[in-house]
Amino acid sequence: CPYCELVVDRLDELDIEFESVWTEGLHSKRDEVKRVSGQRAVPVLVDDERGITMAESERIVEYLDTSYAA
Repeated sequence: CPYCELVVDRLDELDIEFESVWTEGLHSKRDEVKRVSGQRAVPVLVDDERGITMAESERIVEYLDTSYAA
């Protein structure tokens, strides 16, 4: 999805290692996404190191810039 690509591009630019997890295309079948984030939209970022889980590409990119940009 284009929103996922924005996040992946920023992760790459910041040289952050990450695991990308495939999910169902249909919102109604994204049970794992809902379990993790409370909603079914993607992308979702889970930062185990900082105990953060969030959705929405703009918020994720802002978080990455604030938390990881040198």
